[in-house]
Amino acid sequence: MKKTILPLIALLGFTTVNAQTAITEKMKDSQGYTYETVKNDKTGVRVYTLKNGLKVYLAQNRDEPRIQTYIPVRTGSNNDPSDNTGLAHYLEHMVFKGTSKIGTQDWPTEKKLIAQISDLYEQHKAETDPEKKKAIYKKIDEVSQEASKFSVANEYDKLISSLGAKGTNAHTSLNETVYKNNIPANELEKWMIVEKERFSELVLRLFHTELEAVYEEFNRSQDNDGRLVNFELMNALFPVTPYGQQTTIGKSEHLKNPSMVAIHNYFDTYYVPNNMAVVLVGDLDFDKTIKMVDQYFGSFQYKELPMKKMLSEQPMTSVVRREVKSPTAERLMMAWRTSGSGTKEAMLADITSNILSNSGDVGLIDIDINEKQLALSAGSFSTTFNDYGYHAMTLSTKEGQTLEEGEKLLLAEIAKIKQGNFDEWMIQAIINNMKLDRMKNFESGDRLATALYNSFIEKRSWEQVLSEINELSKFTKADIVKFANDFYKDNYVVIYKRKGVNDKLVRVSNPGITPIQLNRDAQSEFYKTFAKLSTTELSPVFVDFKKEIQTKKLKNTNISFVKNNTNEIANLYYIFNMGSDHNKKLSLAIGMLDFLGTDKLSSEDVKKEFYKIGVTYSVSAGNDLSYITLTGLESNLPKGIELLENLLKNIKPDQNVYNTTVTTILNSRANAKKRKENIVIALSNYAKYGKESRFRDILSEKELKEMNASELTAILKGLNEYQHQIFFYGNDLKPIQATLEKYHNLNADKAIPAPKKYTEPVTENKVYFANYDMVQAEMSRIAKGEKYNFNIAGTVNVFNSYFGSGLSSIVFQEIRESKSLAYSANATYRTASEKDLSDYMQVSIGTQANKLPQAVDALSVLLNEMPKIEKQFNNAKDSSLKQIASSRIIKTNIFFNQLNLKKLGFDYDIRKEVYKNIQALTLNNVNDFFNKEVKTKKYNTAIIGKKENLDFEALKKLGAIEEVSLEELFNY
Repeated sequence: MKKTILPLIALLGFTTVNAQTAITEKMKDSQGYTYETVKNDKTGVRVYTLKNGLKVYLAQNRDEPRIQTYIPVRTGSNNDPSDNTGLAHYLEHMVFKGTSKIGTQDWPTEKKLIAQISDLYEQHKAETDPEKKKAIYKKIDEVSQEASKFSVANEYDKLISSLGAKGTNAHTSLNETVYKNNIPANELEKWMIVEKERFSELVLRLFHTELEAVYEEFNRSQDNDGRLVNFELMNALFPVTPYGQQTTIGKSEHLKNPSMVAIHNYFDTYYVPNNMAVVLVGDLDFDKTIKMVDQYFGSFQYKELPMKKMLSEQPMTSVVRREVKSPTAERLMMAWRTSGSGTKEAMLADITSNILSNSGDVGLIDIDINEKQLALSAGSFSTTFNDYGYHAMTLSTKEGQTLEEGEKLLLAEIAKIKQGNFDEWMIQAIINNMKLDRMKNFESGDRLATALYNSFIEKRSWEQVLSEINELSKFTKADIVKFANDFYKDNYVVIYKRKGVNDKLVRVSNPGITPIQLNRDAQSEFYKTFAKLSTTELSPVFVDFKKEIQTKKLKNTNISFVKNNTNEIANLYYIFNMGSDHNKKLSLAIGMLDFLGTDKLSSEDVKKEFYKIGVTYSVSAGNDLSYITLTGLESNLPKGIELLENLLKNIKPDQNVYNTTVTTILNSRANAKKRKENIVIALSNYAKYGKESRFRDILSEKELKEMNASELTAILKGLNEYQHQIFFYGNDLKPIQATLEKYHNLNADKAIPAPKKYTEPVTENKVYFANYDMVQAEMSRIAKGEKYNFNIAGTVNVFNSYFGSGLSSIVFQEIRESKSLAYSANATYRTASEKDLSDYMQVSIGTQANKLPQAVDALSVLLNEMPKIEKQFNNAKDSSLKQIASSRIIKTNIFFNQLNLKKLGFDYDIRKEVYKNIQALTLNNVNDFFNKEVKTKKYNTAIIGKKENLDFEALKKLGAIEEVSLEELFNY
């Protein structure tokens, strides 16, 4: 019998937060620029509109002297021509290739060759005879090879990385294409110089190699189980509009038959200032920044957008069922179509989705299905686009359970909402947690910038975005019940993802691209001029841990405190220097917290009490550390501590619940052996550590089944008896300290048990292969290095940037840009996390199976001889220095950075020494490091792919091949 729930008064502690009315006010700055701001908006966002229609979103974040930049374009795959699907996404790739000024050595000559390539592609697209198409493609390859002699590969990335930029990337979706960078604040004008040139025109340089890279991305999507289900869901939900009839990645036949003319037309049509925005959030001055944006982007010419042919979906009147197949475990996804962003219907669907499943795990699905373990997992979410959206529910079946049974379980939860069988307090709790999540999100410059560009894409004012939670709070239980009865009928789509062979996979031949010229030493005149521009240098700031972290000892427990100067959200951590290495049963015991209650509160009641006060708790066990964490509004944290301590002290064992959990664990293990992603992790671990690894050292099925639930609850009850430390991040330590003194065991003195030691075997040129039905092959080469050595930290920093990470790295250029062998390729030297552990070098690539021999050879060449390009090295070195100079260790990272450094034997910020080491670093130093730590090492190789598609003779070059079974990889 469930006990009485605690009073709801704690719930009221958050109802007034952000409750002020959001009203847009028009203001004018000292220079005469008009902008909009929203009254009572703590983010202080300003929204400008330039004369050419360009929207500019500015906000300040002083955490560090950096600025998050986004340039969103309000167009995506929904605007792709029906005979050129994938165009918007491919265009996104090409915008990184430069202009008539960026990325060229001789534009007049290169221009003629690119025009010739364009004409050939039009012939190729029109030709229907396969042999003639091959002949035209061979000619395209020949002319492209000639054109590449006059290009400078990846010069855009070299320009941007020279600023100290991070996160350089872009993405395309249904209604958006977004370009992103995170830059040092002092480099803002130089960033604008580059971006102004970049978006001023389109040059389709190095086209056919990039096209093949996009096709590799298409291959990746074929091997992605989530995309397989989503594509089918969208196709069924939206049978008329591009939302469901065109995927962003595009159709195979369209990717293989592109039109450069069509891509130029698309760019000229949609990449216009009145369809674009500039979003900048960070350490900026409003007045100086808007003037600068106007100076560089204000010259873009306004252009009317074409009238779109309006297509509308008809209301669904029946259930649409579809099936897809893949080797992974069975699951289902069902969805009801909604109207678009900001509409009443979409908002009601969002509230309903949260009543079904939410972050507090107290939704109907959370309690009725997940907690009772009636399925492996289930959930609910809503998503919206400009014109439409959907509310979806998902369920992964357990062994012996059918997808049809899973569907009935989910529909039963919808029926409860229709009947009003849910607690009314849930609505207010959902609203309060939304407010808390928004507060967390908006303290991050990146997440605030993301919210701003989303508002632009969705054509919603910032006022509308800020007002949405208040609008949601107006809905009553009666409103939701009425909505559920009107909306949720037999008008949904359900996709059954069954286990089987995917017979829709598209497998294509290797096109045989001739590697293009990279011209690594070359620079355009634009680059040479740009390199001469000067900026005021930023001075690095290093953390004084003793100053920033206040530490005191209460009885036998150290409590550390870092002050939160940003908002009212607080974090409390209990940190134990023990994990699964010390006790294999610890993580299992921790997992049981989700399903057990106390002598007075059921598991459901415990979760509800936490959710009401907007506090979340989590417990995790790593290899060597375990954490108990509380996060939420600081004023409610003392109540959260009381709830947590009560749970840990009075947790009640339930053997039946434990037995069900064991069944779920065994089901999950079986499913893991069917998922490519899990197999890749297991295979890489096997190649790195062999059979005697902690990954394979797990509780056996026999051990799980014979265990008594009381043994696990005893572990949880005894956790606070072990020596540990406490870390608090918030505004005022005193109330937290008082609560800890009242409820927490500060006298804990039980010694930490000795951990099990795992060896790091030498890598010996062995190849481990796992068979899996997929289009691509994924390969990692792993070499064990020396023990941790602080003296190479600066060298490693620059080496990774120069050799293997980023768009302008040696590996990326050679594998993708020149030879078009992969969508992604990287090489990283990873230093050890503890002073007694070893470093590792790892090279990873995902490629079409029939390109594997070329990929093996190309990687072998690179690992045997590092190309020495002085200019590229200097660029990587300057970028590393600027990133350190403009980065700040802040907030909770102050404490956890020190915690990690202590594992390496340091109690101070080592970046100061790393910075000095990088300043003195030369290319010869990096080459010496390569020859000693990379070239001379023996590598083990992990490879997964479809056996009959792989060239094992090519793999033999890497060492003796051993096919490993899933049982060997997972040890079950």
